Order: sequence, then C-alpha cells, then structure tokens
Amino acid sequence: MNRLHELFSWQQQESLLFTRLDFWLFFLAVMFVFVLVHKKFLLRSIFLTGVSLFFYFKTSGNFVLLLGFMLLFNYLMGLGVNPKEGKRSDKVFLILGLIVNLAGLFYFKYAYFFTDAFNAQFGTDYNVVNQFAVIGNQWFGKGSFVDKILVPIGVSFFTFHNISYLVDISRKEITASKNFFDYAFYVTYFPHLIAGPIVRARDFIPQIHQPYQLSKHEFSWALWMIGKGLLKKLIFADYIAVHFIDKVLDSPGAYPGFVSVIAMFAYSLQIYADFSGYTDMAIGVSKLMGFNLLENFSSPYKSVSVADFWRRWHKSLGSWLRDYLYIPLGGNKKGTWGTAILTAVILGFLYFITGWIELWYTYGILLIIYLILWQFWKAFRTFAVRDLNLLITMIVGGLWHGASQNFVIWGALNGAALVIYNYWKRISPYENSDNAIIRVWRIFFTLSFITFTRIWFRLPETDQPLQFLTIATGQFDFTLETWSVVWNYFRNIFLLILLGYLTHWLPQKWKDRTVLFFSKWPMSIQAIAFAVAVFIMYQAVSDTFKAFVYFQF
Repeated sequence: MNRLHELFSWQQQESLLFTRLDFWLFFLAVMFVFVLVHKKFLLRSIFLTGVSLFFYFKTSGNFVLLLGFMLLFNYLMGLGVNPKEGKRSDKVFLILGLIVNLAGLFYFKYAYFFTDAFNAQFGTDYNVVNQFAVIGNQWFGKGSFVDKILVPIGVSFFTFHNISYLVDISRKEITASKNFFDYAFYVTYFPHLIAGPIVRARDFIPQIHQPYQLSKHEFSWALWMIGKGLLKKLIFADYIAVHFIDKVLDSPGAYPGFVSVIAMFAYSLQIYADFSGYTDMAIGVSKLMGFNLLENFSSPYKSVSVADFWRRWHKSLGSWLRDYLYIPLGGNKKGTWGTAILTAVILGFLYFITGWIELWYTYGILLIIYLILWQFWKAFRTFAVRDLNLLITMIVGGLWHGASQNFVIWGALNGAALVIYNYWKRISPYENSDNAIIRVWRIFFTLSFITFTRIWFRLPETDQPLQFLTIATGQFDFTLETWSVVWNYFRNIFLLILLGYLTHWLPQKWKDRTVLFFSKWPMSIQAIAFAVAVFIMYQAVSDTFKAFVYFQF
C-alpha cells in the first residue's frame, strides 16, 4: 500500500524523469493501454491527456491545477479568436489570451526578480505574497500550497505553446480545435511538456487523427534515439558535471586558471548533452507512440559562425522567437513602432535592474551615431532596424531562460555578436572558403565565444562571472608541472570530454550509416543490445543523477 501511495502521490525526489526506472515502467504501462485504444482517436486523446496531466503532477505536484486552468482558458480563447464566417478573427480574445499567458509567466517566473530590483532601485522593502497559495490553502486546506512562489516546471514551454496556438489561429494558419481534448493533448503531450522541444499546433494537431503506424526501421530509429539520449545525459552530462564541472566552478580559486577554462568548455559539452539528450529521448519516445516531434539540435558545435550556431541550437525556440517576435518587429526589412517601444523598454529595464547610469550615456552616444548614419547612409536604415530587432530578440531570449541579470547579459552578448557578424561577413575573405584549416579555426572560434558567454549562463549570482574571469586569468598558472598534476587527477574526465566532442564532430553521414546498420539487426538482438548498453551506463553512473538543466526554464 505504501508503494501504491508513492506511485500516485507527488514526491519531488520521485519525479518521472527520463533517467529514472519509474518513468520507463510508466511508459510501458501507457503503451500497453495505448495499443488497446489507438484506433479510437477521441479516446486516445482523452487517455493521453489524462496520462500527461498525471505525468505533470508527478513532476510538479499541485501546479497541475495551474496547467489545467491554462488549458481551459486558452481553449476558450482559441474558439473566440477563430475567424467567423465572413469575418476577421476577434482580436479582443487574442489580446486577452496573450495578456493572461504572459501575466502568468511573469508572475511565477519574475515576481521576485522585479521586486528585488525595485527595492534595490528605490530603497523600498516590499515582499512578494503568493496570492494563489493563499487562495489554494483556503480551498484545499492549510499547507496544500507553499507560501513562496515556486516556478512551475516547464512553465515557459507550455506558455509558448499556448501563445503560438492563439497567434496561429489569428493568422489563419490553423483553425481552433473544436474538441477540447485534441487541444489539451497537444499542449500536455508528456514527451515535450516540461522541456520541449517547442511544438507548433500546425505541426502536431493534424497528427492526432492519423492512424498509428510504426515500421521496423522507425522502431529501430526510436530505440537508437532513446539510447543516444541516455548516453548523452548520463555520461557526457551528469558524470562530467558531478566529477569535474561542479567542483571547479563552485570553487574556481582552488584550481589553476586553465582548469577553469577547461571546465567551461566541459560545461558547453554538458549543457548540449543534457538538453539534446532530453529531446533525443522525447523524440524517440514520441516516435514509438506514432507521433513526430521536430529536430531540436543539428550538431551546433560544428557551427562556423555565431549565426550558424543559433540556426543549429534549440531550433524550436529560435524559430518561435523569429516567427512571433523578430518578424513581427519588422525582421531585417523595416522598422515598426514595436522596435522603438521595445528598445526603450529594454533600455529602461536594464537600467532598472542594474542602476547603471552609464547606460543612458552609452545609449545617447549610440543614438547620435545612429541618427547621423540614418540621415546620410540610406542602406544603414535597414541595417539599423535589423540590428535593433536582433538585439531585442536575443535579450528577450536571455530573459526567457531565467529571471536574472546574468541571463540578460548572456542574451545581449549573443545579440551583439550576431550584429557584428552581419557586418563582418560582408567583408570577410574567409566567409565562403572551403579551406579545412580555416573551417577548423572558425569552428573553434565560434565554440570559444559561445563558451565564454556561458559564464553568465552557468553562474547565477550577479558578481560571479567577473570574479570567475578574474580568478581564471589571474592564476592561469599553466606549466608542465601543474598540467601533469591536473592530468593525473582528471585524466579520465578529460578523455571523456575529448570523446564527447570528437563524437559530436563526426560527419553526419557516418552517424546515419550507424543508425541504418543498427536498424538491420533482428529486433530481438536490438532489444538485447539496448538493454545491455543501458545497464552498463546505469552501473557506471549510479551515483551521479542530476535533474535536466532546462527543467528550470
């Protein structure tokens, strides 16, 4: 009875993570019922919606009530936005839907951030009160909800799903789902619910009424994706993080500076392996159920420029920001009032959270330069709009990742790099070069820049990144003697990091051939090989399990 109670109650340490045995037992039970109901589309949607809500409950507890409310609200807003015969879509419902979705996101994710910034800026002492917890404890009993505002796992992901759904209806790219469970199934579908990839309704909802089919090759490919995801997460993410990265970055002063540099390159490998490992497993699990999720990563560390990197990294978020923010602002063609307004808002926001008066001086100087160039160089008018829209998009993307000044700086650094690259590529003699040495250099330079910006991504406190850089450069201390000591201590970790990057850099056609080779094995042999590989991975890293990095977003 105790075990049964644990299975159907929320315990944070017992979340249904892809790396836990409980999840795979859960998935086997789901597949067993799914086989019985898959031909009845409505029943299938109802079943998978219920399963997904249970999955979210096991991960986030009572926040499943918030998810349920947002499902009902956005379903009704979608019906209101849906263009009536001979009429345009109702913008009132669209605006209301966007306001409520964004308000929910800001309340849960940014309340403390903005309150602390306000208190620091104006010398006040306001406290955040979780009104939802107050109401919930009145309804469901004292202690049902924590007084502190906690961030619901996956809130950024399901909020973006809801927003894209309403906007796509308004744009007439899709029609609103008449069946509540079709819409609810799309948003809550458990493989992508809490850490993506971000799925568009136009790509997913049509699949809901397609007959289930799974060829042997598709089964083999799905199994391969799950195994690859587990390998990335358990070995190249968790093991390296626990035994090397966390130790160094938590106490950089205890190690020579060059070790901190290696740790940051290792962190680039970790966060890629962690996030892409999750999406690999999500895509593989989804394929076994007959649904397709789009690719989210395309070997990002093969990128030859920062623009190339952002086309390959977290593709679903990048395309979302492009379609629902960058292009509506005018993209690279024209300016809109939105560009001017958001530029002013972001500047005011940066001043608000930092208190740096120098921002206004810098902005004033840049504004004068921009106005002069705008007046006397017509081509610059397009460039200026593109640059501002890029910066706005990347800063918003940084803030999407977390309520922190460091995330804003991280987004701004990447935005500035995209702006600079757009000018550099017009005069670069190497832009279209096929020379192997030049390509290797461009890949290394891009990876180094991305790794440098991730100092602000990895270290949470405002002053930590600069402290880290000061320590890393001030006590670099690279000598053969110190290297020998460090190598002897971290030899296996360094070899594992090198292996991770080398396998990432392998030609894609080699990887495709490996999958094809695996798919030709008898299914019994595949199952045995998969089971043995997973068993070995779990035995090797049984003490190093970590939550997925993107669960916090």
